[in-house]
Amino acid sequence: MKTLTREMRDSLTPPQAIEVLRKGNERFVNNLKANRNLLQQVNETSDGQHPMAIILSCIDSRTSAELIFDQGLGDIFSCRIAGNVLNDDILGSMEFACKVAGAKVVVVLGHTKCGAIKGACDGVKMGNLTHLLGKIDDAIALETETVGERNADNAAFVERVAELNVMLVKRQIMERSPLLTAMIETSDIALLGGMYDVDSGEVDFYDARMLMGTA
Repeated sequence: MKTLTREMRDSLTPPQAIEVLRKGNERFVNNLKANRNLLQQVNETSDGQHPMAIILSCIDSRTSAELIFDQGLGDIFSCRIAGNVLNDDILGSMEFACKVAGAKVVVVLGHTKCGAIKGACDGVKMGNLTHLLGKIDDAIALETETVGERNADNAAFVERVAELNVMLVKRQIMERSPLLTAMIETSDIALLGGMYDVDSGEVDFYDARMLMGTA
C-alpha cells in the first residue's frame, strides 16, 4: 500500500475518500490488513503529510481509527476525546485539516457500549469529567422514545443516545464553523457520521452526503 502523496490525495473526491475508508474497514473486519512498510512510510512522510480525512472518535482503547479503517502513516488525522464530543480546539483542528492540509472528509465516529455515553446517561459527576459528559446531555434530551429506565442499564437507550450524539456533533460542526460549512456546501469536503460496533468491528456510516446539517 503506497503512502499518500499530495497528488494522490488531491485526486480523490470526497466520495472516493469515503470509499477508501469503507474498504479499509472491510479489510479490518475480514482480517485482511493491507501490506505496508511502516518504516518506509516514516521516511516518506518525514517531509510532509497529506491525509485524506479527519476522524473524530472516542478515546476508548478499542476504537483506534487507523486500525478500524486499516490506514497507514500519513493517511488520516485522528482526533480522540471521550464520547466523541466537540469543543473549540477540535473544531479548529478540523478546520486546519480541511482548509489548510487538504483533507476531503470529516467523520464523526461513535461506538457501541460507550462508557462516556453510559456515564452521561447515569448523570455521573466527577472532577473535570462532569463538564465533558455534560456535552452529551442534549443528545439524551433528544432521545424521547424511552419513558422509563433512562440510564446505563438500558442498553437500547444507551445506543440511541450514542447515535443521536453523533448526529448532534455533526449539526454542531455545521452551526459553529462557517468555514467548514462553506466547504461542505461547495462539495470540497464531505461530513458524515458513523457508528463502530465493538462486537463485530464494523463501521455503519449513517450517510455519505455532502450535506447541509441534517443526519
